[in-house]
Amino acid sequence: MRIAEVNRNTLETQIQVVINLDGSGNSSFDTGLPFLEHMMDQIARHGLIDMDVRAKGDLQIDAHHTVEDLGITLGQAVRQALGDKKGIRRYGHAYVPLDEALSRVVIDLSGRPGLSYEVDFQRALVGNFDVDLFHEFFQGFVNHALVTLHIDNLKGDNAHHQIETVFKAFGRALRQALELDSRMLNEMPSTKGSL
Repeated sequence: MRIAEVNRNTLETQIQVVINLDGSGNSSFDTGLPFLEHMMDQIARHGLIDMDVRAKGDLQIDAHHTVEDLGITLGQAVRQALGDKKGIRRYGHAYVPLDEALSRVVIDLSGRPGLSYEVDFQRALVGNFDVDLFHEFFQGFVNHALVTLHIDNLKGDNAHHQIETVFKAFGRALRQALELDSRMLNEMPSTKGSL
């Protein structure tokens, strides 16, 4: 099974992420950031990834370090759990609507980090969560999972709806890319022979 456990300990955060890429979408969180936990639960449920995430961060300053380091640690865990990447579909994409909002996410488990992030939020905060931090989460993930990720919120007036469609689409696109292709189980999905 494709399982990983990653611990990240810095002067700013202590984070543990345990994932099973072949799970059923079960998740457990303790980060001190309820709205981010709600969004990460979307990744687990729509990606069918079992996920246990624990974080202690310097939230008395702000959420930046914790959110970025959660993205980094999740990226490291996905990369570790993927192993040699033989047999995966590699590419994934999803469109997800929620009321007036619509987002598209496209991912390539390429071995090369790259992020295109086009989300024009209609307000700066959801509750007390700074929506700018979502970019930091995905940048951390991309840099450490070594994936190419395109995120586009195509429309939306409600910031909660906008980001929820992004996370649901991300989970579904990731699930598709991680899926094993029975016709290529011992093959690398690249003409270069490596990812």
